[in-house]
Amino acid sequence: MPEEKIPLKINDAVYECDAGMTILEACAKAAIDIPTLCYLKDINQEAACSICLVEVKGAKTLLRACVTPIRKDMEILTNTPRVRKARKLNLELLLAGHPKDCLVCDRNQSCELRKLAFDLGVRDVRFPKTTKIELPLDTTSVSLTRDPNKCILCGRCVSVCSAIQSVKAIDFSGRGKFSKITTFFDSGLANSVCVNCGQCLLVCPTGAITEKNATGEVWAALSDPKKFVVVEVAPAVRAAIGEEFGMPAGSLVTAKLAQSLRKLGFDKVFDTQFSADLTIMEEGYELIDRIKNKGSLPLITSCSPGWIKFAEHFYPEILEHISSCKSPQQMFGAIAKTYYARKYNLDPRNMMVVSIMPCTAKKFEALRPEMKSAFSYWRDELNLKESEAFYDVDFVLTTREASRLIKEAGINFINLPGEDFDEPLGISTGAAVIFGATGGVMEAALRTAYEVLTGRQLEKLDFFGLRGLEGIKVAEVDIDGLKLKVAVASSLSKARVLLDEVKEGKSPYAFIEIMTCPGGCLGGAGQPIPTNNEIKLKRMEAIYCEDKNKPIRKSHENPAVQTLYREFLGQPLGEKSHHLLHTYYKQKEGEF
Repeated sequence: MPEEKIPLKINDAVYECDAGMTILEACAKAAIDIPTLCYLKDINQEAACSICLVEVKGAKTLLRACVTPIRKDMEILTNTPRVRKARKLNLELLLAGHPKDCLVCDRNQSCELRKLAFDLGVRDVRFPKTTKIELPLDTTSVSLTRDPNKCILCGRCVSVCSAIQSVKAIDFSGRGKFSKITTFFDSGLANSVCVNCGQCLLVCPTGAITEKNATGEVWAALSDPKKFVVVEVAPAVRAAIGEEFGMPAGSLVTAKLAQSLRKLGFDKVFDTQFSADLTIMEEGYELIDRIKNKGSLPLITSCSPGWIKFAEHFYPEILEHISSCKSPQQMFGAIAKTYYARKYNLDPRNMMVVSIMPCTAKKFEALRPEMKSAFSYWRDELNLKESEAFYDVDFVLTTREASRLIKEAGINFINLPGEDFDEPLGISTGAAVIFGATGGVMEAALRTAYEVLTGRQLEKLDFFGLRGLEGIKVAEVDIDGLKLKVAVASSLSKARVLLDEVKEGKSPYAFIEIMTCPGGCLGGAGQPIPTNNEIKLKRMEAIYCEDKNKPIRKSHENPAVQTLYREFLGQPLGEKSHHLLHTYYKQKEGEF
């Protein structure tokens, strides 16, 4: 049934718009931009900032376009002197309470408040500073920093944490001039149920929430001649980092990225996709083992650290269903400081592993106390003390932080011809590439599980039903007569739907993939800003393009991974794999 059309006037031109639209949506359809700050479609429509004001004939006051529905024969004016004056006034009032440190703010190139001030012609703030009390920074988290002094109380972060992630780690507190966004009892993010996903950061229009900056520590490591510093790069980074250098969204810059990191001074430039293939070997065999031996099903993926912390807080009853496999980031660190160190006669104590991730939760994951497998491996042989313990991964940089290093070094990223990753930990398959997109881990695992279970070649490698940005995707896979139902969820609110079924013993699925962020790692909080669905789809297209063009597209056919098992690990799920590549989870009660 066609949508009902409503006639109305916008700036004296006649339009027909769908019933139920807001003024903001109707104006967008008419190619008229209405400025907004607090608005996020379908997520945050609180009309808190009063920037989207418009004039409607017959109305006594200016109306907020983001929440006002259109009506028949409405006459809307978006560019009158009254409208422009009111928008600028409201913006000046926001700026009066905002710090004036734009030149040194992490968000100075992507701050919506700064851009809006320029676009609306605000060149002077006529009001005295309205905030006299300097609020303390929340630096408790290892992933995120909150600066409440830069918060404009738009409510975006609160809505995303609640509606998209269903975590509710932050909320409004206080009234009037004492209003702020904070955690329960002002205890700090690290002492809350925050899962470090950073989706709040991604939607914040200012610098009120930023990632914990590790660029200084990485520069120090690169400058230390005693350190052997290697870097690993996540799949989603290569489809996004080009945006930081002015390239179109979805530009695939794998070779440029590898060369730029080599120019930065890393001793070896490796690829997390190598350990993504390794993850599929371990996780794929774990799935097969659970199917054959009637283990706990469904098996749920474990490579997204925000989701793991979410499960430990909110779903401790289903922890046995989660794969014991570490994430590719952590598998890489463990292998680099054991297998690679031994193979090339390196002292693991002098090795440093830096990972470049699209994710802020990876910073938290790297510092989990159980992520010291390489230390445990070497402890007796090198007679190491507990005081000498080291993590498998030393530092985690977001995509944005990595771009800052490249810019600071004066590397002309766009004009680099490009180079390959170093071997052997830089060799990967197409299955590893698609880890960056929601549904990719599932698809990669099925490519391997099918061939291991049947002993036959999989004719069609592309599982198109598992692709796209839908929050929940389901499919049924026929493996030699064994019909497996599988499901994919991206965002924690969507994950709850599947997890509630598991908790109640009603899940029809054998295998579930969960990614913390909407769209998967392509939409991670460490990615370039802005990140929206249109941009995610372009990044996704780049990821699947690289998969299609890879000479090898199945993880179990990666020759470097085969050599790793032959020379070092022995077999998937073997004793050495268990100690280095697998981990455990526990319920978090009063401990965050």
